[in-house]
Amino acid sequence: QVQLVESGGGLVQPGGSLRLSCAASGFTFSIYAMSWYRQAPGKERELVATITRTGGSTNYASSVKGRFTISRDNGKSTVYLQMNSLEPEDTAVYYCRAQWAGNTYWGQGTQVTVSS
Repeated sequence: QVQLVESGGGLVQPGGSLRLSCAASGFTFSIYAMSWYRQAPGKERELVATITRTGGSTNYASSVKGRFTISRDNGKSTVYLQMNSLEPEDTAVYYCRAQWAGNTYWGQGTQVTVSS
């Protein structure tokens, strides 16, 4: 059974940091590219960051570049999103996604709220 389970969300003040984790099971994690997406209320889901299967290449949305870092540990079948200098505009549900060939899997999401 394929599972992607996000954790690490919560309430943080502007300027603060959070580290999201996404633990995968039920598929060969190391061959999948992994991404983080987010969806704010009333907005479409948007791509935040992507990492290749080896971790050798990453890409970021312009809105988070320099503040967020995506990484992965294939031995633990986990992808991370380190989020620094958080802004109220970062408030959203964050989802991880696994993709390889024609297979795409999504997690259930974790809420991140940036507010004073």
